[in-house]
Amino acid sequence: MTQIPPTLTEAREQFLTLVAGVRPELHRYCARLTGSVFDGEDIVQDALARAFYALSLLVDVPPLRPWLFRIAHNAALDFLKSHGRKYVESIADVDDVAGAEDKPEPAVVRAALATFLSLPVTQRSSVILKDVLGHSLEETAETMGTTVLAVKSALVRGRAKLLEQARDAEAATAVSRAELDRYARLFNARDWDGVRALVSDDCRLDLVSKSQRRGKQVAFYFARYEQESLTARVARVDGRLALALYPASAPASAKPAYFILLELAAGRVTNIRDFRYVPYIAHEAELELLD
Repeated sequence: MTQIPPTLTEAREQFLTLVAGVRPELHRYCARLTGSVFDGEDIVQDALARAFYALSLLVDVPPLRPWLFRIAHNAALDFLKSHGRKYVESIADVDDVAGAEDKPEPAVVRAALATFLSLPVTQRSSVILKDVLGHSLEETAETMGTTVLAVKSALVRGRAKLLEQARDAEAATAVSRAELDRYARLFNARDWDGVRALVSDDCRLDLVSKSQRRGKQVAFYFARYEQESLTARVARVDGRLALALYPASAPASAKPAYFILLELAAGRVTNIRDFRYVPYIAHEAELELLD
């Protein structure tokens, strides 16, 4: 197995420390562009990988925040294009700028993630950057590679549509409620042998933004949970069934600490995505507890 040079590992850790402050904001943007906190995190990781590579080729470090937003914007567009035309069809007209207020619309700021998917991507990006993230018109135009006039037009149309439309139907889920309930019961009973018995021999584990494992190595993943006092609750997160993790002492009204996504086949867990190391996702998700 090829070993990663220590200097490269150290450089990556330094880079992640450097971008830590802006990373949650990048996620807010990408999650709303895709309608999913999970897809949003995938795009952020892709964008940071691109930025890390690009940085090694630059003589001078550009202003970090706008540079990262441009990279994340382009990475998000690539993701959307790969998932079908309905996500990327845009409206380029710039004649409708009357009423393009510089103040955000409160109802737009509160809009659920999936709601933004009904907008063409130009409107979607403009509304998210300007109204949700508070960027100026000039910053929004720079990130999108367009003009302030085009941004104003997109804002007028995007805001109007968001204010009048109903929430989109929830997406289909890949894991059944009964299977997830069973996993959660064993987890909360601290029956770790039972939990491990549910995991397939070739299960994939993704500790998002940290490490990946497969097969027998996945069994060691539960050792940390054996030392912690956490409760798993079944929830619908952006239309997908997931486990919401809470400290045992957390009040019923508390936000979850983070999420775990499971994929199962024939009653066995084949894939685990644990978002422990990107907890900011929990603050962005549209959550409905089901237990």
